[in-house]
Amino acid sequence: MLVDGQGNFGSVDGDAPAAMRYTECRLTKLAEEMLDDIDKKTVRFIPNFDSSTTEPVVLPSKLPNLLINGSSGIAVGMATNIPPHNIGEIIDAAVMQIDNPNISIEELMQAIQGPDFPTGALICGRAGIKEAYSTGRGKILVRAKTSIEHDKNKPVIIVNEIPFMVNKSELLEEAADLVRDKKIVGIADLRDESDRHGIRIVIELRKDADSNVVLNQLFQHTRMQTTFGIIMLALVNNEPKILNIKQLVHYYIEHRKEVVRKRTLFDLNKAQTRAHILEGLIIALANINNVIKLIKDSKSVETAREALTSNFNLTNEQAVAILEMRLQRLTSLEQEKIKQEHAGLLKLIEELELILSNPQKILDIIKKELSELKEKYSDKRRTQIIEVESADIETEDLIKDEEMAITITNSGYIKRLPLQTYKLQHRGGKGVIATTTKEEDIVKDIFIASTHSYILFFTNRGKVYWLKVYSLPEAGRQARGKAIVNLLELGNNETVTAFVPVRTFDNAHYLVMATRKGTVKKTELMAYSNPRRHGIVAITLEEGDELINVELTDGSQQIILATKNGLAVRFEERDVRPTGRSAQGVRGISLKDNDEVIGMEVASDEKSLLSVTENGYGKRTPISEYRLISRGGSGVINIQCSERNGKVVAICPVTDNDDIIFISRNGIIIRVPSTDISVIGRNTQGVKIMKLEENDKVVSAVKVAGDNGK
Repeated sequence: MLVDGQGNFGSVDGDAPAAMRYTECRLTKLAEEMLDDIDKKTVRFIPNFDSSTTEPVVLPSKLPNLLINGSSGIAVGMATNIPPHNIGEIIDAAVMQIDNPNISIEELMQAIQGPDFPTGALICGRAGIKEAYSTGRGKILVRAKTSIEHDKNKPVIIVNEIPFMVNKSELLEEAADLVRDKKIVGIADLRDESDRHGIRIVIELRKDADSNVVLNQLFQHTRMQTTFGIIMLALVNNEPKILNIKQLVHYYIEHRKEVVRKRTLFDLNKAQTRAHILEGLIIALANINNVIKLIKDSKSVETAREALTSNFNLTNEQAVAILEMRLQRLTSLEQEKIKQEHAGLLKLIEELELILSNPQKILDIIKKELSELKEKYSDKRRTQIIEVESADIETEDLIKDEEMAITITNSGYIKRLPLQTYKLQHRGGKGVIATTTKEEDIVKDIFIASTHSYILFFTNRGKVYWLKVYSLPEAGRQARGKAIVNLLELGNNETVTAFVPVRTFDNAHYLVMATRKGTVKKTELMAYSNPRRHGIVAITLEEGDELINVELTDGSQQIILATKNGLAVRFEERDVRPTGRSAQGVRGISLKDNDEVIGMEVASDEKSLLSVTENGYGKRTPISEYRLISRGGSGVINIQCSERNGKVVAICPVTDNDDIIFISRNGIIIRVPSTDISVIGRNTQGVKIMKLEENDKVVSAVKVAGDNGK
């Protein structure tokens, strides 16, 4: 601080200062150090704006204020934005550069860690600092200092320091608006408990909220994290230049060398002038009687002055000093003081001349003065620099990579919960409740995906949207979850019908799609890597048709389509040529008797095909028993759709290592090892898999990861 103010000068909340009649200020001791020696002709003065007085072009500035307090300004075609630094670090760097003018920027950075903001906070990473110090331009990420506490089993985020130049009250308003607009979820309350001891912002979270995720959202969407753009532009000999950190320190040292030289020259001239006067007084004292007689005999002051200069070989200045000398100086004590002062001045003159003749002496003086400043004014660093691999920390960096079960209800509610929630049971068990549904709602689908995967949401209208799994709400086993319409911007009467987890997008994989009327289509995965906010077209559908399933393949798989009447067709994926994202597709299976496709899977002879009917029956049949035919055929019998079995609701390729999760429309779920389900021929009815309540039906079945990791 260079100004010590008294009264209301505003606040970090943006409060306006009081009127000037209620405030007063004075220079701090540090500011006086910047003005030290200004009266010794160390800097140039020029007329002020109306020529009523003069003002200094620059200050002597014993401390490197441009780096310590920084500077910010905008001109025509250029701008400067130099961040503040720690006074102790800058002084150490200046001393290092004085000792070693060839010092490297890396060596200087051992002293200067980075900017040091008065509001503290955190600087993320050193890459931006190094770039700015090396080139004069760079960006640093400044982040609020936070901690996570727990109050009554609720996580609470405490903010104790905020980035430089951020208005605290506006920051709170910004966060509240984002919570209201549901761009940040999980915050229950926002409070400002700041006082004269410091900043304290309290952010209460809901019990089910992930504090790390909410904190990262605050960093991404509010000014709890800001970018400080460094532009170290300064005037060098009245010419604007962008300087690196070494050049800034160098020009400060050069400025101080000039100030010390001019100050020394001023002191030398002053000492020489005084010594010259004292030499005249000493001559007068040595000849005091003759001097007094000469003065008494003179008719005027001018005559006496001329007589003194001619008789005693004195200058005009010396003669004037003798004439102005008081009689008290004639005492022996005063005469001794004059002689001692003269001797001291001669010694001082010798020292000052030595300084002017030896540049190293000037540098030693600068170092000494800097060391004194450090001892008097140095303080601890406020801004901490944290090491991070990337300044842009993504949300998923804070999320554990684990398998999740995602459930979706018929009315469009979605949630995720850890796969371990479901206990392993044997065939015929009653299961546990997977989700609490309203009376008119039923659970429609469930699938497995990693928290770091993308979920491609395909709708009945042939459009695709995507989200990260971790962005889905995590809820308890009996919770309904969150409406998909609040996560995706779906159109009227548009519902999600297929879901594909994708870890990364590339050109080596394809998406194979199937529609209710038996159409199939294959398109490269990369074509779907950048959906827009309102979704993009995944497939062009015929009127009355809808998309029912999508599979991720490598382009050389075999595909099985199954219908609700118990038929299935197996064909080579190569029979379906790749088409563009908005293409319509080709015939995959020929349907009869109001039949429709209920499922599409990737076929493998090492697996068996699980077929499940709506009344809770099912069976496994080796996929090798399904003969390979051309796409577009009518297919073969997959399972008998008797009155006992009902219609087919799902198919799934499984191995002996897989578990199957079955779910009913009433929300009952059961997890069964595939080995509990009999392996029998195609043209059979199967065995009881799930006991159902009256009026309940099986609606979905999904495989839990087996050997292939799918």
